[in-house]
Amino acid sequence: MQSNNPVFRNAEGFSQNAYGNATYAGNGQAHAGFGTDPSNWGVGTPGDTYAPTAPTRRMTIDSVVQKTAISLGVVIVAALATWIVTPDVATAVDLGPLYTAATVGALGAFVLSLVNSFKRVISPALVIAFCAFEGVALGALSKSFDAAFGGGVVTGAVFGTFAAFAGTLAAYKVFDIKVGNKFRMFVTAAVFGMVGLSLMELVLSLFGAELGLFGFGGLGLLTAIAGLVLGVFMLVMDFDFVEQGIRNGLAEVESWRAAFAMTVSLVWIYTNLLRLLAIFSQD
Repeated sequence: MQSNNPVFRNAEGFSQNAYGNATYAGNGQAHAGFGTDPSNWGVGTPGDTYAPTAPTRRMTIDSVVQKTAISLGVVIVAALATWIVTPDVATAVDLGPLYTAATVGALGAFVLSLVNSFKRVISPALVIAFCAFEGVALGALSKSFDAAFGGGVVTGAVFGTFAAFAGTLAAYKVFDIKVGNKFRMFVTAAVFGMVGLSLMELVLSLFGAELGLFGFGGLGLLTAIAGLVLGVFMLVMDFDFVEQGIRNGLAEVESWRAAFAMTVSLVWIYTNLLRLLAIFSQD
């Protein structure tokens, strides 16, 4: 059975059998040449040369770490560049460039996230492009939060995100967490549900009617906490994908899929932490 997560479902070789165990692509199928009549076997013709095929490079922990570091590096550089280029917020007029950068970055990142999630063959260039757009959106968002709530909010969210990553990884390894099919279905459904709510809130805001689901009130606090927990669950699924991918011998290019997924999870955690700290910083 394949993963329910569209990010991982398209990865070649990432599947499970009826017992929930990972299997290799092509498992259980006959190899070419076996099971045929021996009278049909041949030894080639004189002059034939043997051309060995180059071994396929496989996903490893090192390749995943390298690709994830590159992806996060692009996000950070793009965010810093956006922070520096956009004007400091002294008046309400100065918020215009920040809102524009945040909107353009968020829309670009959203479209590319869909492309990367459903693309069967992962494209490193599209992953890097997604990270660049995401960095622009995060840089503008962080700068606006810094102006409204103080610099401690942004700094706390950055350190909190990396602490959540380290803590989740430690718990995953120490407690030997196993990811089951029901867990994948729940997390995937919850992610789509949260995205759907945010889109609904965006549409309502265009008509001057908001529910406050992603604001700074009581409902906003609840959705921020739920989003933070969901982000941690997403990281658990990411770690499971890497572990399964290495075990199944996925091609090294699939390390970019893992890097993309972990970048999405870390951005998700960061934005919810940023909102949580902003809510708590209010008088």
